[in-house]
Amino acid sequence: MSGATAPPPVAAGPSRLASLDAFRGLAMAAMVLVNNPGDWSTVYPPLLHAEWHGWTPTDLVFPFFLVIVGVAMTFSKRTSVMEAARRALILIGLGLFLAAFPHFELATLRWPGVLQRIGVVFFLAFLVRRYLGRRAQVALAVGILVGYGLLLTRVPIPDGTAPNLEPGTNLAAWVDRAAMGGHLWKSTRTWDPEGLLSTLPALVSVLLGAFAGDLLRAPLPARFKTGGFLAGGAALAALGHLWGLVLPINKALWTSSYVLFSGGWALVVFGLLHFVVDVRGHRTWARPLVVFGRNAILLFVGSGLLARILYVLEWKRPVYDTAFRSWLPPYPASLAFALANLALWYGILFVLDRRRIYLKV
Repeated sequence: MSGATAPPPVAAGPSRLASLDAFRGLAMAAMVLVNNPGDWSTVYPPLLHAEWHGWTPTDLVFPFFLVIVGVAMTFSKRTSVMEAARRALILIGLGLFLAAFPHFELATLRWPGVLQRIGVVFFLAFLVRRYLGRRAQVALAVGILVGYGLLLTRVPIPDGTAPNLEPGTNLAAWVDRAAMGGHLWKSTRTWDPEGLLSTLPALVSVLLGAFAGDLLRAPLPARFKTGGFLAGGAALAALGHLWGLVLPINKALWTSSYVLFSGGWALVVFGLLHFVVDVRGHRTWARPLVVFGRNAILLFVGSGLLARILYVLEWKRPVYDTAFRSWLPPYPASLAFALANLALWYGILFVLDRRRIYLKV
């Protein structure tokens, strides 16, 4: 991670868009909110992942972030493979550090993770964008989605199990166990929601964002860009929904239908933000989102470290019981704790933003 930098103001020019920071901030704020309830046993259903097939608003958060990674790529000044590799390795390293902290039990360290996936798919998308033409990029994205769907539903598992989409017995789970053994998600140890095989369709989520970024940079009237985001996003979401009737929408498997459905909604939301914030110039209301978005890495890593520290020191429960559970019913109390945590980080990032201090990778 580099030191403090002072980028130009959001509205300084076409290379910096308030809507891009706002959308990134929306995804990050949602991620921190759903990751830090007061009590996991009292969480409103929309703030939890779907148990398996299906989706909730929480299941859209991570792909939203990957889409904005793709959009941001088209505005990035990084031009060399080495620069992209450096960024990817830093993200992977931060993810592994978070997974290991505070006990650093390397024998059971979870290798996959959110930051690790972001680092890997960012670098893969960079290579795709650098070495393939537009048509080849689209063909690759389509090929990955179709091929991944066929792998999950048509290829028998090497241990003799028939093709299936059930937890722990599908092909993606087998690949995770074969390649990473005991270094998987501690909640299962038999598969990982950020596993190896599902990284391929996650790459397409980034490419969808990159295609949107190309539209954003094109010399077209704003109304055509907005219309493209809204119409294209709605079409992708509808196609994902229809495909989901055959290949269920599933975040843990990152199914092809899930890529299209979540990516479509991401484009719709980003299109609306771009129209309101950048085209119409209504930016004041989006200021908190921009603050979150400008320091996204610090927010993710810092909030993760704080949550772990509170847990290890056994401070979370006393704070939660005293400040929230003592006067609120269980579900509102749990949500209030999560909102207070988010407000705390907004205060920290607001001060840093006023001083123009941003941690970048």
